Amino acid sequence: MYRMVLNVAAAAMTCFSVAHAETMPLSENLIGLTSPEGQTLLLGSEASNDYFPLSIHFTTQDNPAYCGPATIAMVLNALNVPRPASKMTLGLGMFDQENIFTPAATAVKPAASIVNPPYGMTLDELGGVFAAHDLVVDVVHASDSDLNTFRKTAVSLLRDNDKFILVNYLRKSIGQESGGHISPLGAYDEDSDRFLILDVSRYKYPPVWVEAATLFDAMNTVDADNDGNTRGYVSVGH
Repeated sequence: MYRMVLNVAAAAMTCFSVAHAETMPLSENLIGLTSPEGQTLLLGSEASNDYFPLSIHFTTQDNPAYCGPATIAMVLNALNVPRPASKMTLGLGMFDQENIFTPAATAVKPAASIVNPPYGMTLDELGGVFAAHDLVVDVVHASDSDLNTFRKTAVSLLRDNDKFILVNYLRKSIGQESGGHISPLGAYDEDSDRFLILDVSRYKYPPVWVEAATLFDAMNTVDADNDGNTRGYVSVGH
């Protein structure tokens, strides 16, 4: 049984390995998922239920401003939210970075505004778009939380088959280039106290393991485009 789990996990990681050689170099505090150490962390992680449904529906953002839409599409598909049907796909369908913008979602954040200054989505807009898809959403600014609360909440959600956690953080605070970013978490390893960020800018960085304290500090940064509130995390489920 254990060997079967290892094989399944290894197969799931291959979807990330192709882009690894072309991504930007990682700082020493980060561990790439496709490295031997990164793979070992995943196989030994204590909370990883979200990894497989997210990896199956992994979505790379269409442009530098679309980390929010890519994350939303991935999570909606992983949650099996009823998907827009298409005649081209025999009446079946998938969420993508365009059709997530239903009339209700557009009322929260029009797609056109994402690619114009100030670019992207804020934490609250991310939560608002998920809520527009009739999901149960909890938006938490890091300034209203703390490291221990975040860790406990994130681990609980990563162990839940029906809920996901997304993080909004400042890249440069974890040693990357360079502004605000949004991506889902996929797993947690207790021994190293690291979370796995399934980075949706796959062309730029691979999925990485980051220490919990470093990630929280990166979320606990002020977003000038969100009325001076801090970034943070969003939980989503049915």
